Amino acid sequence: MAYTLRSNGSPAESLRRQETPEEFTKEVKEVAGQVRRPRTVVEMVDDMDGLTEDLAEEEDEKAVREKKAAGERAAARERAAQRQLMAIQELEDTEKNYLKHLQICTVTIRSNLQKLQPPLANLDGMFQHIDEVMDVSGRLLSLLDQAHMKPSDPQYLETLCASFLSLSRDIEMAYKEYLANYNNITAIENGYKQKEALWMEMVKVIKSSAPEVNASTLSFFLVMPVQRIARYPLLLQTIQKHTDPQHPAYALLEETAHTAVQLNCRINEYKRFREVADKYKKTENLTIKDKINRLSGHSIAKKTARLSQYIKHETGMVPKLKDEEFDSLVGFFCVLEKGITELHDNMEAYLSHLQRFLSCKPEEADLDLEGEKTALFSKEITVALRQWIYPTYEARLKTLVFKPLSSLRELMTGPRNLIRKRQDKLLDFEMIEEKSNLSYDEQAVANTYKTMNTLLLNELPQFNGKALQLLWATLGAFSCLQRDLAADMEQLATSFTHQLPHSYLDSSAFWEWAEGSVLEGARKLEALCQSVQDELNAPIVQALGVVSEKRLKILTDKHSSDKLYQLTGPVVATRDLDLNLNKGEVVAVISEMDTRGDRRRWLVDAGGPRGYVPASKLTRYHHVTVDPPPPSPHLTPTSSGPGIRRHSYSPGAQPVVTMALPCFQVFAGYDFTARSSHELSLRAGEPVRVVQPHDKRGNAEWSLVEARGQRGYVPSNYLAMLPSVVASPTLPYH
Repeated sequence: MAYTLRSNGSPAESLRRQETPEEFTKEVKEVAGQVRRPRTVVEMVDDMDGLTEDLAEEEDEKAVREKKAAGERAAARERAAQRQLMAIQELEDTEKNYLKHLQICTVTIRSNLQKLQPPLANLDGMFQHIDEVMDVSGRLLSLLDQAHMKPSDPQYLETLCASFLSLSRDIEMAYKEYLANYNNITAIENGYKQKEALWMEMVKVIKSSAPEVNASTLSFFLVMPVQRIARYPLLLQTIQKHTDPQHPAYALLEETAHTAVQLNCRINEYKRFREVADKYKKTENLTIKDKINRLSGHSIAKKTARLSQYIKHETGMVPKLKDEEFDSLVGFFCVLEKGITELHDNMEAYLSHLQRFLSCKPEEADLDLEGEKTALFSKEITVALRQWIYPTYEARLKTLVFKPLSSLRELMTGPRNLIRKRQDKLLDFEMIEEKSNLSYDEQAVANTYKTMNTLLLNELPQFNGKALQLLWATLGAFSCLQRDLAADMEQLATSFTHQLPHSYLDSSAFWEWAEGSVLEGARKLEALCQSVQDELNAPIVQALGVVSEKRLKILTDKHSSDKLYQLTGPVVATRDLDLNLNKGEVVAVISEMDTRGDRRRWLVDAGGPRGYVPASKLTRYHHVTVDPPPPSPHLTPTSSGPGIRRHSYSPGAQPVVTMALPCFQVFAGYDFTARSSHELSLRAGEPVRVVQPHDKRGNAEWSLVEARGQRGYVPSNYLAMLPSVVASPTLPYH
């Protein structure tokens, strides 16, 4: 029997085919097996139980995993806490060991090195500022010890951070000075190494002084502060890394680590500033040959560019970069330096005069004093002054006044050189300031200028303040020395004068007499000063000399008469493009202001050179003609006719004073050093006689003069004509 089946399966099964009954029965069974029969309740319950068991197993596995994760987290926290404790313990232990090594170096090794013979040169320079480093380290450990806690205590971390923050300012001050001076330490040690025998002796002393430490050089110990200050951020960051962010002291720890990093940055910046300052503040005493050898194409181009920029500033072509704060600081520094220099020179002259005074022995001369006691007491007082009082006073004066002044004067050299170098760098900086893209060298120039400018703005006020304090202290010491000298002299004189006849004044009468004497002397001095000032400020009425007349003619030909002015006093150049002129010289005003619009400086033509002079020293020129003196009323001619006239006087005529014209003397206005045998050296204020107001070629810039019996040429503008003694009264001729 044939059957046809249609399958819903694959295309191959959809084909009709003829099958046998056995095959058909087998196929029906297979199809029936594929059809799911309805499930019973028992089967469904069994399925639910299996599902519940699967869920329970999954929950158990999840609980196991969570327990395992919790255990791992606890172990991680334990490891972090252990590492945190180890880092804290490392910071404390290394700090103690660090301080111990520094104490061995500065106490034991230093004291043993000081016993070497001959003594080591500049040994103390190697230990400069290390005491401050040891002090701040000891204070940090002391604060930790005062807390009476162990590193494992929960509050110890907070105590550590608070202690470090409280000492951060002192740590910075101590370490920045030490690190800035560390190059000097290495230089001193390298100097020792160059002397082999001395260096071997030092190595032996170092090894014997610290046998427990494997060290043979001082730098083994002295480099420790350099390494230690850099380790603080690393140790604190390690502690922070292993500290839970939920820890109560975590915020404080984070601040402490940040402070340590910033502290190192500021120390490095300060060290860089000091290196720049040390490079440029040195004074080099170079010969002309050395300076020529240093010249190169680069240096010549650089100096030429600076000169060009400077000329542009002075002529007003380019505005000059102004910094009022810096200018005020430099102005005060210059005033302070001038005061210190003048005081030092005056003190040096004072000591020289004191030495000359002590070399005199008036007690060996016969002073022809009345009375034996007076002569004896005078000699004893003189001997006491010369042998005891004045030598003691001189020694104290040198120690307390002159040496500090000398040191202070030397200290002014560094800032002065730095200010001068800053001006050069400013000219370089101005030329590249407008550029958008800078080369490596140009960027280095800009950085150098900014560093020097910042350094001066930060430290020059402190230097000025300290220098002023030292100056006042020196003046105070000088005042105290003068008071002690007066007290010693009073005591010495009193021990003798009470044995001599004398009068006595009570205190009020004495001070009244002393005050009256001082005031009378002050009035006389004031009157003298006023008379001298009036004489100096008197209008100029003297006639011009030959050289001045020639210059006047040149100026008159070039300028109108209303442009001619005359100097009311001498002018000394204090700035660039200023002129040196003498009182009475005639100039022509070109401009009544300088290139910056300052009306206090006028541009003038001096008959050749042109430059600036103060407007306050100029007054309009009025031509002066000297009239002959009027005839004396006592002169009576004997005849009115032609021929030789004879003068006769009435009998019994008294001597008549006739006022003559003021006499003028030519003086040297400035020091001049002869450069050849044709020239003549002069000192300022020395009187001279003008032989010829020009040289052999007729050049009026040089004058032939005679002084001290010698003749030679000097620059004409070095000569000044001043009023001399007025002519003496003339008597009638007999």
